[in-house]
Amino acid sequence: MQLSTRGRYAVMAMAELACREAGDYRCGHVTVAELAAAQHLSSCYLEQLFGRMRRAGLVRSARGPGGGYRLARPAGQITVADVIAAAEENVSTTRCQPGGPGCDAAPPGERCLTHGLWEALSTHIATFLRNVTLADVIGGTVSAVAAQPAAVQAA
Repeated sequence: MQLSTRGRYAVMAMAELACREAGDYRCGHVTVAELAAAQHLSSCYLEQLFGRMRRAGLVRSARGPGGGYRLARPAGQITVADVIAAAEENVSTTRCQPGGPGCDAAPPGERCLTHGLWEALSTHIATFLRNVTLADVIGGTVSAVAAQPAAVQAA
């Protein structure tokens, strides 16, 4: 399983934005240039990502002097899954697609022997990402979320 740079950068930048707002909610809008410098990322690339975050309702933007971005809702209400989905990222551990030709090693129309394993892993990853918020990331409590039983996380 691999998450592309688009998904990783989106999470990094959104966590940076959440961190700045957590430190001082009156910090105002944060520019893409500030976020890019803090995370050592490309401003142009982040601008594209933040356009996606805005369209997904995760951030609000303001133009002009003092403009930039703010979280659209509290960091505890924005999950890592929300950010990754807004970045139009697909986190999957199997190449099999519903209705698709099946795994590379399987005969056409069939699934490989390990498909169920990878599908279950994808489900666990998706559940985990839906339960981790930006507040967890910036608060250092991700490991506590990871330690919770799946039944508790799904509730």
